Amino acid sequence: MVLEYIIIIIYSIALILIFMYALAQLNLLFNYLKASKKIDNSEKYDFSNLEEIPLVTIQLPVYNELYVMERLLKNIAKIDYPRKKLEIQVLDDSTDESVDVTAKLIKEIKTLGLDIKHIRRTNRKGFKAGALKEGLEIAKGEFIAIFDADFLPKPDWLYQTVPYFKNPKIGVVQTRWGHINRNYSTLTKIQAFALDAHFTLEQVGRNSKGHFINFNGTAGVWRKACIYDAGNWEGDTLTEDLDLSYRAQLKDWKFKYLVDVETPAELPVVISAARSQQFRWNKGGAENFQKMMKHVITNNKVSLKTKIHSLLHLLNSSMFTCIFLVAVLSIPMLYIKNEYTHLKYYFYVMSFFVMSSLIFFICYWYMFKNIYGGGFVKFIKYIGSFFTFFSIAMGFSLHNTIAVLEGHLGKKSEFVRTPKFNIGTLKDGWKNNKYIKKKPSIHVVLEGLLALYFVFGMYSAFIVGKQGGDFGLFPFHFMLFVGFSYVFFKSIFSKA
Repeated sequence: MVLEYIIIIIYSIALILIFMYALAQLNLLFNYLKASKKIDNSEKYDFSNLEEIPLVTIQLPVYNELYVMERLLKNIAKIDYPRKKLEIQVLDDSTDESVDVTAKLIKEIKTLGLDIKHIRRTNRKGFKAGALKEGLEIAKGEFIAIFDADFLPKPDWLYQTVPYFKNPKIGVVQTRWGHINRNYSTLTKIQAFALDAHFTLEQVGRNSKGHFINFNGTAGVWRKACIYDAGNWEGDTLTEDLDLSYRAQLKDWKFKYLVDVETPAELPVVISAARSQQFRWNKGGAENFQKMMKHVITNNKVSLKTKIHSLLHLLNSSMFTCIFLVAVLSIPMLYIKNEYTHLKYYFYVMSFFVMSSLIFFICYWYMFKNIYGGGFVKFIKYIGSFFTFFSIAMGFSLHNTIAVLEGHLGKKSEFVRTPKFNIGTLKDGWKNNKYIKKKPSIHVVLEGLLALYFVFGMYSAFIVGKQGGDFGLFPFHFMLFVGFSYVFFKSIFSKA
């Protein structure tokens, strides 16, 4: 019975942590709905007065981006901003033939009268953070706009963002990510679903109440003085953007989030690329929890509510560990439930925590409705999208749990960039992309075994107990089977 009690305790703790996270999401939903009714009266620069237009540096950190450099640079060349007030830095750490392609494109763009520089380093020390830091040392701009290679800002982007820096307390202006290939495949749809939730519900929900948010690594602008005051870029975590964001806000800098300013970008279309991105984001989140937890808790200027939201924000990725534990232990729990009848009241209480899924369902519906519109037909479509997203997200839980554990335990790893594809429609090919990881991880084998494990969970529903089975967890195990099967087969066959 000792083993059974250990399983019950771990399972219960994981369920309670997920429920706490769900309650935080519900609070963010209330904030989001209130914010949508408010009129933004922020002070802004008057750009009709040329004297008020500040000097801006655009930084483009790139590394072996052969397939998207032409698209990126031609798009940046269309940015509408006074030429004398704009500098562009291509921070190129590339080691392949893309260097020559980039140099040729930059030479062409210079003929348009743009101040554009091709900045190369002899090593990748600090990875992206190191490149940004080195470029910052010679940047002319008072404000630093940053775009990853797969982002396509609209021509008026600087006019929509920079004016908000009239408020001297604003350190960062962040915009919402858009998705140029949202409907390319099931994989891109579920990635877009997750990102949309972050960029509407979470970013607005936190920012509208003065809670800490994060610069998302791209599609935003920094005040140079804020970067220096916060301690500059550091490469000791895999999410340097989250790290600097927290250090800046702990220094009392304010962030401005613009949900109505969309910056289009390309989503990974191959699961190996999505896996590497997820691994970096989730491990980096755990690393930053370890790095920032004490600073958040002990800062006397930060309110208790902001501290709670901040800690849960930093623990976002750690929720995958709770999800994975609940998933794996749910089958032993099914047998314990039907073997030890004296624990029935415990299971009555535990059934309350199904509310977590209901809360997520409600929260994400408002996000979905905001993007696609409401109505019965859209709601039916949403149900399908939600359960597809939920299933595949759980299918990633082993992969992401490994990332989170490495982050919390301090295991260091190289910054692995996400391969870019320059793909927008099904007609565009990707199979010859030289940057795609060819061999699946050993973790894929475990994901295949977990798919079979949850087949056993579904079978168990028919044989446990003395009343002809117990089907309470059957839908959960079915979703887990679908999720792990999807991740396993996509990782083996590498099809979008």
